[in-house]
Amino acid sequence: MGQDQTAELEWKDGATPVAVRFDDPYFSLQNGLEETRHVFLAGNDLPARLRPGFHVAELGFGTGLNMLALALVAESPTRFTSFEAYPMATDDIARALNAFPEARAIADPFLDAWARGARSFRVGQIEVEVVEGDARKTLAKWEGQADAWFLDGFSPAKNPELWGDELMLAVGTHTAPNGTCATYTAAGFVRRALEAAGFRIARIPGYGRKRHMTVGNR
Repeated sequence: MGQDQTAELEWKDGATPVAVRFDDPYFSLQNGLEETRHVFLAGNDLPARLRPGFHVAELGFGTGLNMLALALVAESPTRFTSFEAYPMATDDIARALNAFPEARAIADPFLDAWARGARSFRVGQIEVEVVEGDARKTLAKWEGQADAWFLDGFSPAKNPELWGDELMLAVGTHTAPNGTCATYTAAGFVRRALEAAGFRIARIPGYGRKRHMTVGNR
């Protein structure tokens, strides 16, 4: 994984981007925005916990849909740091977001910055930084601590590198006291890695056809 690598895509039904490298869609085929709200917002008890300076971090930026979902509900200054190995092209992001008019309506500042090559920008109340490169290397160098984590890598079965013990341990290390995490997966090895990283883990109902998902707190 390198900073100069971009996402290779195929499109399902002309609207849903699928990562060729991982043979996995970027969001739920049912409704990606509602999935984000269920898994990452509700899973981290957001927006109720938001306060000025609250910091959300993410593994897997993708289309930016999770960031936009957060921006739609954030009413106070919030920080958002995402780690992404294979950034998507601007035109592909815009095409994907067209499926979600609510998110697309606030996306222009993001898309304009992304097209310029900027990886730090503002959307509404959200100050965004996207760190490109292999998270197994970049997260270790990060000096921040997150109040909430969105763990949104591709399927653990297809992208195990983003769910490994050392990376989950780094997530724990970069979590503030009383911080939380949430992910769509309920894979046993992911839950065990998060527990080893210091999270108290629970399995709760997932979104749509997914029976379970995982949440954690420290």
